[in-house]
Amino acid sequence: MTAYLVRRTATAIVVLFGVSIFIFFMLHLIYPTPAIDVLGSHANRFSINQWNRQHGFDAPWLQQYLHYVGQLLQGNLGYSYKLNQSVAALFQERWLRSAYLAGITLFLSVVIAIPMGIYQAVRRNKLSDSVLTTGAFVTYAMPDFFLYLLAIQLFAITIPIFSYEAPQTTSMISIITDWRAMTLPIVCLTLLELAGYSRYQRSAAIETLAEDYIKTARAKGLPERLVLYRHLLRNASLPMITLVGLSIPVLLAGNLICEAVFNYPGLGLLFYDSLGAADYPVLLAYTLVGAALTIAGNLIADIGLTVADPRIRLV
Repeated sequence: MTAYLVRRTATAIVVLFGVSIFIFFMLHLIYPTPAIDVLGSHANRFSINQWNRQHGFDAPWLQQYLHYVGQLLQGNLGYSYKLNQSVAALFQERWLRSAYLAGITLFLSVVIAIPMGIYQAVRRNKLSDSVLTTGAFVTYAMPDFFLYLLAIQLFAITIPIFSYEAPQTTSMISIITDWRAMTLPIVCLTLLELAGYSRYQRSAAIETLAEDYIKTARAKGLPERLVLYRHLLRNASLPMITLVGLSIPVLLAGNLICEAVFNYPGLGLLFYDSLGAADYPVLLAYTLVGAALTIAGNLIADIGLTVADPRIRLV
């Protein structure tokens, strides 16, 4: 295990450096200097060149990259000149909101998908399985924004039960307790994630039901409830560990489209606004943090599988 973790950590460092070099180089071609954002669109060439020299933006891009990496190692994610605020401060203001939105929807999706997928596998090709499968396919194929807009039209405008906009407060207590404003974002995101998770769970449960130890347990006269809970549940749920691990990067953004549609002030909305404003320091930091979370999610999924299934060995 120790040797595996060392290798994965070394690989993660190499991948992160590769991603950071590529993203930094591409953004440098598009956005070589923030001088115009600071000095204004009417700044003359002399003022721009002088500002670049004072802040190191006249150096070769590789030298700028090494300087940026040095700042990253000190916890400095850069500075948004358009928002006149450090990127770390922007992230600190919003990450908890996105983590709550993504975390609660991920929890609900997994808790519902596991029994739902097992139920569909047991009732395979029956009416209930066909109805749930059709619903999952329709939801899975539906564009995210269309589901959000449809939910807003039905349940916030036509039948004004919920709010069409997420809470605009900075207080997490207020966000968590404001069920009228948070119901639609949470329910819609849960439905979208559930559609995919339930299909994976159903397939895994069908494969597990065909295993010899399930047939043996049934042949011995073990009650069906014990067969499902004692033998099927744990083994059929192993793919969900991988899915949950791969979903960890979602905690960074919650969901970009969801936050944009419901105007939820999280990291996804920050990224969306930064795209429109060409705020490249924020985009760069967001991409790097997303890459780091993706690598961490893969590692957590691998370790989680070994804990859940001792037959799996990390080599």
